[in-house]
Amino acid sequence: MYSPREKKKVTVQTIIKQKAKGEKITVLTAYDYFTARLLDQAGIDCILVGDSASNVIHGHGSTLPITMDTMVAHTAAVARGTHRALVVADMPFLSFQPSAETAILNAGRFLKEGGATAVKIEGGMEMAPTVKRVIECGIPVMGHIGLTPQSIHRFGGPKVQGRRKKSRDYLMESALALEEAGCFSMVLELVEAGIAAEITGALGTAATIGIGAGVECDGQVLVINDMLGLREEGFKPKFLREYANLSPVILDAVRNYIKDVRDKKFPSSDESY
Repeated sequence: MYSPREKKKVTVQTIIKQKAKGEKITVLTAYDYFTARLLDQAGIDCILVGDSASNVIHGHGSTLPITMDTMVAHTAAVARGTHRALVVADMPFLSFQPSAETAILNAGRFLKEGGATAVKIEGGMEMAPTVKRVIECGIPVMGHIGLTPQSIHRFGGPKVQGRRKKSRDYLMESALALEEAGCFSMVLELVEAGIAAEITGALGTAATIGIGAGVECDGQVLVINDMLGLREEGFKPKFLREYANLSPVILDAVRNYIKDVRDKKFPSSDESY
């Protein structure tokens, strides 16, 4: 572990250079100050303030309900805990789809109020004109193709993309269109590994960040709650590797606290004034 203040700040240009050098890019989500601070101290390259907060923080069944105000608040908390990592804010449902003007104003809020450096916008080639306008206003954009959770009802569930030629062609054309629009990177979610590798090789400067898209992407992202074992029971997609299982640890700690309070073992004389 090192002090992030002693390391050079990660920028969008850092991510581009990492791709060029073949250095893998590490991304995790965070939604609060303390978690962001720990990720930053650990040396993560990029923190994504994901609209997955809708699920893992607020208990919704999808990413659709979370609002701009809530996402800006999460982003501001993360930014306050981050000194080195690149902070990317996820633009929630209907914060960018209605028009380029809507997208610009909301993306600007993430930089002005939230302290983010960049925003993430879901969608393929159809979103390229909006992405381009946002970038023209000086706001870096991370794209997101494959399974796009804000369109989950159109997909009919979490289905792997790129297994058929039509899907593969759409993914490739979308990736190239988003790079042409100016994206510095893009998430590939639930994308068949072969086409994910092809897309990664076809892009010139834009880095691919995979989640369920194979090892050949330029980097990887996971939801922090999922990889720490703080998730709904039974949720275990194939791509998820748990690096810790904190749920039983927390349960045991809380149960021990309850017992000690009820047995008058807490606080002790040493813990009293």
